[in-house]
Amino acid sequence: MLKGNILLITFLLLSLHGFSQLQIKPNNKDIAYMGRVKITQDSTCLYWPGTSATINFTGSGITTNMRSHNEEAYFYAIIDNDVTHAFKFKVDNQKKDISLAAGLSSGKHTLQLYKLSNNTSANSIYGFQIEGDAKVLQHNKPSKRKIEFYGNSITAGHGVDRPEGGKDNGAPQGFNNYYTYAALTARHYDAQYSCIARSGIGIMVSWFPEIMPEVYDRLNPMDSESKWDFTKYTPDVVVINLFQNDSWLVNNPAHAQFKARFGQTKPSEEFIITAYQNFVKSIRLKYPKTNIICVLGNMDATKSNSKWPGYIEQAIKRLNDNKIYSTFFPYKNTSGHPDKKEQQMMADQLIAFIDKNIKW
Repeated sequence: MLKGNILLITFLLLSLHGFSQLQIKPNNKDIAYMGRVKITQDSTCLYWPGTSATINFTGSGITTNMRSHNEEAYFYAIIDNDVTHAFKFKVDNQKKDISLAAGLSSGKHTLQLYKLSNNTSANSIYGFQIEGDAKVLQHNKPSKRKIEFYGNSITAGHGVDRPEGGKDNGAPQGFNNYYTYAALTARHYDAQYSCIARSGIGIMVSWFPEIMPEVYDRLNPMDSESKWDFTKYTPDVVVINLFQNDSWLVNNPAHAQFKARFGQTKPSEEFIITAYQNFVKSIRLKYPKTNIICVLGNMDATKSNSKWPGYIEQAIKRLNDNKIYSTFFPYKNTSGHPDKKEQQMMADQLIAFIDKNIKW
């Protein structure tokens, strides 16, 4: 009888060990966050597209506890850098556990939790749970290179994941920042990545009340009191891709935001050039030594005979700064927002430009 009890106890202990769990708080020092995030003991909030959390660990599976504020959002869970098998999942306004990986082999694993969606959702991570022979490992030393992007729908990833032949309607599930020219460029250089982008935003006028000069310095883009500390992240390269939405809205006097920004009078060319110049100047004041690349496209703001690339060139000329550059993506001449292939073409052009002009 004694022998039987010992065997039973041993079996139970082994079973408990097999189902052991390690709870990881969101402020654990071995979680590597990238992008503008707010970290507290109870939660970490991700606001901007392309923000991410990365953990090195041992264990047979990993789960997160999350919820989304404002609207649903989509994420990738990328295990061991294998994006071809990335798990794309939705986070809604219900706080819940989400299994990210199970049945993992023994040994070291890496999880990257990557925000695909627009900045119109705020996404709270309340922690992680690792199963099996669980241990959190020290995170990798971050790359010395740093890059930051300021942009609109093209940079945010609007429509990248729309179905083949499907409608580009701006639904949350259609966003995929991971395959934008911005993220592709950052990964090419193995650079740290910050993406300050929102679909529909402009420098002078947007499809909604906020414009980029009013939100570029925020941690939480929806909170005017939430200011970002620029000393936390100083990029080697800043890329600005804005004016696409302005180019539409300055010709739409019936739109509420045209009326709110301009009244009844379309802005003059001088006003347009000065607005762009002032925004670039605001970036320069934050980053006195950073290389700034002003780009535009690949939607119809760069089609043949467009004046908008010229406005940007004139603004740069006035700034008289030898570390401010320009390059323009050719008009893609297809419907909707750029797909993965078109995003890759932009990345290729930007990478070639950086290789030729910038040492970092």
